[in-house]
Amino acid sequence: MGSVWASVKRHRVVAAVVALCVAASVAAFAWASTGSGSPAAPAADPVAPAFSFPVLGHSGQQISLSDYAGKPLIVNFFASWCPPCQQETPLLAKFYRAEHGKVALVGLDENDVVGNALAFTHRKGVTYPVGWDPQVTAADAYGVGALPQTFFLNARHRIVDRIYGPVTQAELNKGIALAMGG
Repeated sequence: MGSVWASVKRHRVVAAVVALCVAASVAAFAWASTGSGSPAAPAADPVAPAFSFPVLGHSGQQISLSDYAGKPLIVNFFASWCPPCQQETPLLAKFYRAEHGKVALVGLDENDVVGNALAFTHRKGVTYPVGWDPQVTAADAYGVGALPQTFFLNARHRIVDRIYGPVTQAELNKGIALAMGG
C-alpha cells in the first residue's frame, strides 16, 4: 500500500512540474512577444555554468562541460515526459548523426526516471551523449524554468544563443553559426 501512495505522490509531483513548465513556457512566449520596439543594448555573453553528471546508460562514466574545453557545444535540456521534447529529439538525433565530429551536442535529461529516459533516448534514435540529472542541478544553474531549452556555447563556453521550447532546424543553423563565431 505504501508503494501505491509513493507512486501517486510521484505522479502528482510530475504533473505539477509539467503544469509549471507549460505555464512558464506560455509566460515566456508572451513576454518575448511584447517587445518595446527599441532594441536592447547587447549584453555580454554569459559564461556557461560547469556541469558533471553520469552518462545515461553507461554506469561509471561521467560527462562534463570541461570534456569539451576549447570546442563549441550545444547543450539541450530535456526529459522523457516532456511533449515538446518528444517533438524536438528526433531532429536533434538526426542533426547529430549528420554533423557528428563537426559540432558537439550534449543532452541533459532533467527530473526523470532512468528507465524512462533510457527507453525514450533509444526510441528517438539518440546517439549523442546524455547526462542524467534527476535533481535538476544543471537546469537550476542555467536558469531553465521549462523544458526543452537549448543553449549554444562558443569555444570559450560563453552562451551565445538560447532557444526556449523545441528547437527548429533554422534555430540550430543560427545557433551553430553564432557558436562557431560567424
